[in-house]
Amino acid sequence: MDRNQIIGFVLMAILLIGYMFIFEQPEEPVAEPVNTEITSPDNGQADPAQGNTNQQATIAPDTSQTNYNEQYGVFAAGVSGEESDITIENDQATFVFSTRGGLLKEVRLKEFTTWQKEPLILLNEKSSQQTLTLQTTKGNINISDLYFNASRSGTTVSGTDSTTVTFTLPMDGSSIVHTYKIGGTGYEVKHNMKINGLQNTIIGNEMSFVWLNEMIRQEKNLEDERNKSTIIYRTLSEEVDELKEISQSPESEQIAEGLKWVAFNQKFFNAGIIAEKSFNGGMVTTEVPLNDTTIVKGAVMNLAVPMGDIYAGADFKYYLGPNNFKGLKKVAPDYEDNVYMGYKAVSWVNKLIIVNLFYSLESVIGNYGVIIIIIVLIIKLCLFPLSRKSYLSMAKMKALKPELDAMKERLGGDQQKMQQEQMKLYREVGVNPISGCLPVLLQMPFLFAMFFFFPNSIELRGESFLWATDLSTYDVLFYLPFEIPYYGSHVSGFTLLMTISTILYTWSNNQVSTVQGPMKTIGYVMPIIFMFVLNSYSSGLSFYYFVSNIVTFGQQTMIRRFVDEDKIRATLEENKKKNANKKKSKFQQRLEDAMKASQEAQKQKQQQQKKKK
Repeated sequence: MDRNQIIGFVLMAILLIGYMFIFEQPEEPVAEPVNTEITSPDNGQADPAQGNTNQQATIAPDTSQTNYNEQYGVFAAGVSGEESDITIENDQATFVFSTRGGLLKEVRLKEFTTWQKEPLILLNEKSSQQTLTLQTTKGNINISDLYFNASRSGTTVSGTDSTTVTFTLPMDGSSIVHTYKIGGTGYEVKHNMKINGLQNTIIGNEMSFVWLNEMIRQEKNLEDERNKSTIIYRTLSEEVDELKEISQSPESEQIAEGLKWVAFNQKFFNAGIIAEKSFNGGMVTTEVPLNDTTIVKGAVMNLAVPMGDIYAGADFKYYLGPNNFKGLKKVAPDYEDNVYMGYKAVSWVNKLIIVNLFYSLESVIGNYGVIIIIIVLIIKLCLFPLSRKSYLSMAKMKALKPELDAMKERLGGDQQKMQQEQMKLYREVGVNPISGCLPVLLQMPFLFAMFFFFPNSIELRGESFLWATDLSTYDVLFYLPFEIPYYGSHVSGFTLLMTISTILYTWSNNQVSTVQGPMKTIGYVMPIIFMFVLNSYSSGLSFYYFVSNIVTFGQQTMIRRFVDEDKIRATLEENKKKNANKKKSKFQQRLEDAMKASQEAQKQKQQQQKKKK
């Protein structure tokens, strides 16, 4: 491993160490919870566009009062009633609606379970509440507290079938109608809301839609799930943004421009609403309930819906299901961004290459451990020319080591003269000292892309391989009797194998490397750092790095068999004789001039410092 490779690995370590500290869960005082309770003082006015999650002006039904007409006007028809549920199942999910408010009450996903192997409930009546508030001549009316009449078409839905549920609130010739359509497959629920009449009763230009959701814990690693759960939204300007994921403090943001969709996004699942037209902005808020391990995060979206759209029949779509990248691309523009594929510098590798390769292999191979092995082999095969070039560069530098050592001994501690002589030697023998670094840098996007792909791939969730019971989270070879800071109380077998293989690979590389002293030791320290960082990460990721190390070691062994180091030395000597009197290229001349100018500036600076003393 030469100096350039060491620099690459050091940069990677700095990023990963920073990532580790960012994701560290500090001990903080319990944050004050965001007030999402909906209260009902009399006749105040609230502007839904301001995103006030505490609907202070909403009138809740008072069933103890007999004169409903005076207090609620035409809405009195829905103040009293009996709540009942309507359940619709398709091939993937069960959706429960309530006649109280005519809203979605519960969603259960059939094809998934929690980390405790219990039925996976994405949201229920306790965790999720929706509030629809209208500004009227009688004050703000919360229509989600009113009772609707329900009807449905069909009793079962599967395959290409679909069913429709309609909730109607008739009011003296006017009405409020919710219509839901559920397909036989998938996780989407189409929703149409229409108000017929009431233009003289409703005085506001917008309806406030408030959705409070306490995201239910689904995964074994609560800390990791919290770090990957937030609210994500897309504006009409096609910008996708989110609240800070890893914050332990309450986060909120006022959104002034129009919104296309907003989603409560957890690590592997999300519940979102998409507008056919748009929302007129709003506010989003999240908080972490530090003392409640059953809830990942509490979150609220408060969106303003134009009344003009509702009078004409506003169309929405709910997505309530898994974060499958390929499936989310079909839901709405940029909705696949609910699956984080990494920073822009590396996300293109995942989106354009790895995702398509993964799904192609998944369609023919059922074992995800085998899929990971094949992905490693394909990537290593494609990057083999770069690996070979990097190794040849190290071999050339090793061949020059005796001359460099003699030069260092001859020039003593004159670093400036040493640099000049090195550049001259490199020019004469035809060696570019950075040629070994470039191939490593070109491979870096793939290395980092995997760091984001495997931990966020729901396809690995619950999939076992060897001793790992779930490739989407850490594997446990055995538990420790105590907890080690920054490491944990368990030993990940795949992470341990990755560490050992990296150390062996470093040792093998050092046999042809010219690096000496402390820089050589860093190559052995880096794997230990990675062991701490990755111990609680996806076991699929650690397994990928382990297999990658083994394949790389095999490639290096094969390259050595076909590389004649004596021939390389002979070629370098021949180049040295041939280029001894060769005129410098313009680039080389500019480089040497720049070095001389830098050295001269440094000398002048040293002389000035001496004069001051």
